[in-house]
Amino acid sequence: MYQDGGETAGKIDWKIPLNYYECVMKRIKIRSSGIEIFANLFETPTADALWEALPIEGTAQRWGGEIYFDIPIELELEPESRATVRMGEIGYWPRGRAMCVFFGMTPISEENEIRAASPVNVFGRIEGNPERLKWVAEGEAITVERDSE
Repeated sequence: MYQDGGETAGKIDWKIPLNYYECVMKRIKIRSSGIEIFANLFETPTADALWEALPIEGTAQRWGGEIYFDIPIELELEPESRATVRMGEIGYWPRGRAMCVFFGMTPISEENEIRAASPVNVFGRIEGNPERLKWVAEGEAITVERDSE
């Protein structure tokens, strides 16, 4: 069965199996301060380790336009790790054993870049507007869990 029900007359044939996204994409829910956001995980060893550790509860810490919190996994830097990230990306910071969610400039950002304190394993991306995270205060409880929708 395909998303278009097999009826593609007069349309572009975008035949993607209905279960394609279930097979490829892992989706998480992040909740704090009455805010609920969703994120898609990339296919990386870090994303797999986080997925297996869920659900996770932590205490939000702020560093400019970044929220980070301790998580119960310990990993090394992946070959694709980087210090410059994009708005909405989610990373694992090995030095701090923390999950980092980037929604704006950090204290060491330069011009129009978002820079982590040191390289992170980027393993996911927020759906929608990540700037909603600016309402999460330092010390707030934060929960990360598998999305069941």
